[in-house]
Amino acid sequence: METNPSLSQELAAYKAGFVQRAAPERVAMMETATADLRATGIEATALQVGAQVPELTLPDALSRPVSLASLWQQGPLVLIFYRGGWCPYCNLELRAWQRHLAALEALGGQLVAVSPQTPDNSLSTAEKNELAFPALSDSALHAAQAFGLAFEMPSELIELYNRVGNDLSVLNGNGRWVLPVPATYVIDRRGRIVYAHVEADYRERAEPDEVMAAIAAQEARYTVS
Repeated sequence: METNPSLSQELAAYKAGFVQRAAPERVAMMETATADLRATGIEATALQVGAQVPELTLPDALSRPVSLASLWQQGPLVLIFYRGGWCPYCNLELRAWQRHLAALEALGGQLVAVSPQTPDNSLSTAEKNELAFPALSDSALHAAQAFGLAFEMPSELIELYNRVGNDLSVLNGNGRWVLPVPATYVIDRRGRIVYAHVEADYRERAEPDEVMAAIAAQEARYTVS
């Protein structure tokens, strides 16, 4: 029986292909930027397990307001912060979660993905990846800042992204070059974080199976209590 590769395998394969295709100086620039971001300590200062999540309302891809609290009160909420539909690693992550969506729902869980894109661009991302879960817009960066994930992009990456046609100040509709560190959280019914994966390297993401195992364990404790 043929099985899908894990998300980690898909990400690693794309990374290897990129390193082969891209100019060495471009690869080196991005490696340096990733190391510099990690050195800021953002992974440690972002919200972690045990923290209470702020109540936030964000527009979905059709600009309808979605309250995160209204979702986590119904059961465990998987909250993914991704960079945008222009990011191939993000698209791999979103598609991997789409494959796991039925299993997540069987556990009583829900899933939302948040990026700084405008609602229109979030809609394009959802359609491109055939997502059946909400893609929320955080153009004002309220969520990214509240979770401690927002960072200013360095000037050399801004120049590079502009050269390849990814003007994030326009795509995100806020005139800024700010992104969230990719992160995956599980939030329980009380609005507390019970799982956190915050990674400065945008090429690394939480494995859905690992997140699902954490939810299953949490739900088992919840049932017992």
